[in-house]
Order: sequence, then structure tokens, then C-alpha cells
Amino acid sequence: MKNIVYLFLLITQAFFAQSSFEKGNALYQKGQYKQAVDAYESIIKEDKQQSAELYFNLGNSYYKLNKVAPSIYNYEKALVLKPHDPDVLNNLKFAKKLTIDEIKEVPKVGFAKLIQNFTGIFNYNMWAKISVGIAFTFLLMFIGYYFSQLTISKRIYFIGMFVLFVALLLSASAGMSEKNHFDNDRPAIVFAELSEVRSEPQKAGAAIFLLHEGAKVYVTESLGQWKKIELTDGTEGWIDGSTIKEVK
Repeated sequence: MKNIVYLFLLITQAFFAQSSFEKGNALYQKGQYKQAVDAYESIIKEDKQQSAELYFNLGNSYYKLNKVAPSIYNYEKALVLKPHDPDVLNNLKFAKKLTIDEIKEVPKVGFAKLIQNFTGIFNYNMWAKISVGIAFTFLLMFIGYYFSQLTISKRIYFIGMFVLFVALLLSASAGMSEKNHFDNDRPAIVFAELSEVRSEPQKAGAAIFLLHEGAKVYVTESLGQWKKIELTDGTEGWIDGSTIKEVK
């Protein structure tokens, strides 16, 4: 009986989430962006079926309202759920043009770059699915090898098993690498109009540089209300945690 009630609640929740999402889309099409934001935010507030599409549309609504930080923040949220999505990346690029800070990105080079490019093709969930698919195919190959009577067939199955085994190791390693990167990567968006980044986690610390609304930073450490951040150019400092909002 409890399972039936739980299933009913899930179906009801999904229905209302879809209804609010469609309502938000309709309001957006009418140019009623503030109302669209309210509709989308209500889904997030009630934790109903959050998706990349939801955050993407919310980011679009904030962009239309010229709210830089919320638009960038929601585009980044969409990319967490759907990495490399071309529409999100394109709109994020336009939103970043509204920011004041020009932070250079120091790219990785050499072998580390090659590894990152390979593992970053998919997120860790997709790598896990690929690994399961390869493992299942490997099992079928093993069954074929075990029951095959012909020497040539056994040789083909054996070679296939070897190739699949190597592919399984690569996909599993890529998945673990992406999971580790996901867990340790803490991107955040500056929401305050102006924030001072200091040399120490206290207001008495010397101000190193300023950040403006919409700037993207990476949190590396927390100490009370202070967050140690790093920019894409390698610059580090401490910022008041209330002025930023972490994406994950």
C-alpha cells in the first residue's frame, strides 16, 4: 500500500512540475520574463524534476531581464546536468559578455590536456553506462568463446575479448576520473555587484583584487564565512562566502 501511495505522489509531483514548466515556457513566449522566472523557480524550490532544460530556460529568462549573475549561474547549472550542450554554451557565451571582469584562462598542455579532453567527452554517468555495455558485450564474447568448436572462431572471440577488456579499463578509468573531477570541482558565481578578494580570510586582510557580478570562480577551501577561491588564470584569494553562489 505504501508503494502505491509513493508512486501516486511521484506521478502527481511529475504532473505539477511539467505543468509549471509548460506555464513558464508559455510566459516566456509572451515576453513575461519575470513571471516565467517565478514559474521555473517554483519547480526548483519544490525540488520537482530539475533538468538541464529547466535551468537553461531559467537562464534565458534572467538574461532577458538583464540579470547577469543569475543567468550565468543557471546556464552553469544546466551544463552540470548536460555537459557540452551547444545551445547552453552559446547562450552562456553571450551572457558572459555582460560581465565586467576579463579573466584569462590558462589552458592545460601536454599529456594532462589529452587526458582531460578524452575523459571530458562524457560525464561520469555516461561513462558508467558505456562500461556496463562493454562488460555485457565482453560476457557475450566469453560465452561465444566457451561454446565455440572452431579454432578460428575461438581466436576471433579471444581477440574481441582482449579489445573489449582494454576498452572496459579505459572507460572505467575515464568514469572514475570524471567522478573525481566532479566531486572536487566547486565552481561558483559572484552575485554581489562588487566583491573584494583578500589575502586572508578576514576583513583586515589586504584587498588583492576586485570581482564583479557574474564572474566565475572555483572554491578550493572554506573557513567560516570565508571561501578561498581560484580564478582560471591561477590567481587565488579569500572572498566573503555570502557574495558568491556555488553551482553544485
